[in-house]
This record gives sequence, structure tokens and C-alpha cells, in this order.
Amino acid sequence: MVLDPLSYMSRWGHKKVMLCHDPDTGLRAVIAIHSTALGPATGGTRMWPYESDSQAMLDALRLARGMTYKYAAAGVDLGGGKGVIIGDPRTDKTEALLRAYGRFVDSLHGEYITGEDAGTTLEDMETIYAETDHVVTLPEHCGGAGDISPATALGAVMATKACAERVWGTPSLEGRRVALQGLGTVGSKALALLLTEGADVVVTDLDEQKVKWALETHAVAAVAPEEIYRQDVDIFAPYALGGIINDETIPQLRCRIIAGSANNILAEERHGDELERRGLVYAVDYVANSGGTIFDTDRLRKGGFQPDRAMANVRRIFERIHEIFAIAAARQLPLYRAADLLAEQRIAGLKSLSLLDAPRART
Repeated sequence: MVLDPLSYMSRWGHKKVMLCHDPDTGLRAVIAIHSTALGPATGGTRMWPYESDSQAMLDALRLARGMTYKYAAAGVDLGGGKGVIIGDPRTDKTEALLRAYGRFVDSLHGEYITGEDAGTTLEDMETIYAETDHVVTLPEHCGGAGDISPATALGAVMATKACAERVWGTPSLEGRRVALQGLGTVGSKALALLLTEGADVVVTDLDEQKVKWALETHAVAAVAPEEIYRQDVDIFAPYALGGIINDETIPQLRCRIIAGSANNILAEERHGDELERRGLVYAVDYVANSGGTIFDTDRLRKGGFQPDRAMANVRRIFERIHEIFAIAAARQLPLYRAADLLAEQRIAGLKSLSLLDAPRART
């Protein structure tokens, strides 16, 4: 698609987008800031070989808006932002490129705080940290929380259990059949948690080595990537990239619940409406996958990083999903819109408080 950035930003309320180019290192990147209403815009930096500049900018804008809603719904006082670096992380990533990107982040003077995302690592964040203090996802030896993927996986499984309670009256996953899409850093940890819960899991991944690992390590079955949607299961668990709930895949689904950690799984909002019409219970992605950000950003709270407090807040995703169910029932809304309303109400409420606390103009 050809993106009209200003029209898109106006439609969705974005504050700023910055295009970054460093000819010496080959850096081409986009930093999108959706909102700073609750605090500095925060969100990871993704590195991906986008097919076009418009596609990269659209991804940054969509993901930044998702971060605003993720933090608001999770009760975290941060705004929404996202960075994307255009390139293949396997071949194009260099220390010089990452440091150049860090200087662009630093030029925003704390308006945007970055972190790890698809295509970037904790080590990459440490490299960026050499150029800017505005990095939240860091190794423990740099004062960060370290690997946040266990918290992301736990939060997604807690969301799954909340959906199970909604559908079957119990949060137990014992004997439930799960189709898990994606065996990356988070998906592999979610697989272990689901099996511990007693679920029967079938897996898939584009990377055959990851599938081989799952088969050798766990008692699971595997199918080809294109077959995962058609599995006769209780739960479809997306742990890969977004946009996978769409016109092509929805008719194939044979499940009662959709719950995982992938971002932006609805290709369009109307697909959320279609899930509602079909009676499928959907753990809204930016709530279900917020565990990592809840855990990671705990160090920005008073008292510094407290792992027990952080993990307790991750487990509260279970209650948050039930709040969304309650709003949807009371307002007769699809679940994705109920989650938006939960976030919007918190943003509006804190905006009102800040106005009440602000110094009054002299007359």
C-alpha cells in the first residue's frame, strides 16, 4: 500500500514520526511516537527486511499505537512508541549501525525510550545504550531486567487461562488441545508452560530447526506452517508475527479461543468483529503479550527494579482479561474494542488528574 503518513497519523492520533538516515553506516529507520499522555513514549526497536519504506513506516505507526494501549491497559505509566530499522538482522546489523540509531534515539531527549523487539537482542540494546541512556530493555549487568521473554510467555498463558475460564468455567488447561504458531524466544517458553499446565500441543514454525528442537525436547506433534490454522483444537496460540487473523485464515479456524503473544494479529479491525460473530474468544493481543513490558519497565518505578513485584503484576493479566470481558458484556462491544475502551478510560482519567493538579493560570 502507498501510505499517506500525515493522514494516517491524523486518523489515529499520532504525535510524531522521525525518519532516520545515516549514510556512513547504511542506517535507514523510522521512530514513531503515538502518545506521551501517560509518560515517555516507550516501545522496542524492530529490525526487519521490509519490502518498502511505506511498509516500514506503517508497521512503526501501528506498533506505536499498540504500545500506547498496551501500557494504558496494563496500568503502566508510559506512552506508546516504536522504532523499526530497515534491514536483515542476520546480514545488515553492525555495531556502527546500532550506535548511529542510538544517536537518533538520544536526539529525542527522552521523549522515546527504546528496547528489544523482533530482530534485535539484549546485546544490541547494550550497544545502543553506549550512545543514549534512553533504553529500557538491558542485560542485568547494565541495570536492566535481563531476558523478559519468560514474563511475556507467562502473561500470555495467564491470558489463555482467563479465556479458558470464560469458555469452560475453569482456568485449567488440563487436556486442552492447543495449536501453537511460532517457536521463537517467547513461543518456546510458552510451549513449556502450556505442557506444564497439562495441555496437548501441536506446533509449527517456519524454521525447521526450531520444530526439530520442539519434537526432540517435548512431547508434541508438528504440522506444516500452512496447516496450523486447520487443526481441530480448543485454542489457537499465535506466537509469531502479526496480521495472521484475516480473510483467508478465519474460515479455517477450528478452535474456541485465540490467545498468544503475537502483536497486531488482526489484519484489520473488522476481523475482530468477525471473530465476535463466530463466537470465538480472543485474548486481545496487546494485553495478552504485555507481560514482558510490565516486567521490563518495573525498574522505572519508584524503588527500582523489584522482580517479585514485577512478576506479580504480570500475573494480573489474568484479571485484566476478565475486565475486558466485563466491559464487552456491559457495553455490547467486541473484545478488541472493549480492550481499547479500557485503555482509553485510563488515559482520559489520568489526563483529567493532571489537569486538576496543574498550576492554575493567573487572571
